Amino acid sequence: MMIGHSLLAFALVATVARALDASPGRALAAGAAAGAFAAVPDMDMVYALTGFAGAEFDGVFSMTTAFWSASTVVHRSMTHSLVVAPVAALAFALVVVRGRHASRATVGGFALLGGLTVVATTLHGLLGLVVLGAFSLAGVAVAAIVRESSQLDARTTFAVAVVGLASHPFGDLFTGEPPAMLWPLDAAIFPGRVLLSADPTLHLLGAFALELAVVWAALLAFCWVTDRRPRVKPRATAGLAYGGVFFLLPPPTLDVSYHFVFSILAVGTVLAMPVAAPTRTSMAVETVRRGVAAHGVRSVTTGLAAVTLALVAYGGLYLLV
Repeated sequence: MMIGHSLLAFALVATVARALDASPGRALAAGAAAGAFAAVPDMDMVYALTGFAGAEFDGVFSMTTAFWSASTVVHRSMTHSLVVAPVAALAFALVVVRGRHASRATVGGFALLGGLTVVATTLHGLLGLVVLGAFSLAGVAVAAIVRESSQLDARTTFAVAVVGLASHPFGDLFTGEPPAMLWPLDAAIFPGRVLLSADPTLHLLGAFALELAVVWAALLAFCWVTDRRPRVKPRATAGLAYGGVFFLLPPPTLDVSYHFVFSILAVGTVLAMPVAAPTRTSMAVETVRRGVAAHGVRSVTTGLAAVTLALVAYGGLYLLV
């Protein structure tokens, strides 16, 4: 979902910026910054690495299970808070301040992040220190890149950072325990996961469809901002053949979804790639590279369309059979 969080923030900010008459370059820069900030809350996953310590290797799935089990200890808590988002966004924006007041602003930004880290450490001990520390460092890194690689000012950075950080937790409502959106307050906005269906497979397919819709939104926003027409190659219709996987693999759920996610994304990847006819490997690689460079947007659109048709075919068979 990390990519989905970033693409949602990009789509929202780039579209609004362009609608407000920002130049295409500025709209894309603002959208990219929002997308980068939207990924920062998932830095709390750094704690999940402790799941590998002491875990017995019994195949790839045993290790992934250990990783995700450890992640539930702190994932989607303090870094996913709507209370933290504006404070952290202000801190990151202060890092972007340029000119004679830059040093003072940066100190102020670090002071705000230090305050958040102190609160997290007081409430959660070393765990809070590690998680908020990683969150702060990642956000500062994004802010530093914005300052050095774009023309976005501190005020704009604050706005896009708020969108990125505050939109993130809403994307997690369908795939796990609801985020602690009001941390450090002991209150909850959502009592549990938002279910799209009582059937676990239909719920997964619905969540995947929402993720797919976000990717489409980001692609269409990019095309609109850059004045490109999204086109799909006819071979995308081959994605419909994926429906046959229904008879070969067990129905996926949130608990066991690897076989579905990897296979359906593989369909889109293969159909998106330019066809390389040369026999020599070097020539084939060069042909693919040039094809991607020349038809990047069309290839992405084709792959996305193939995945969409594959999902429709699979979901249709699941409902009918």
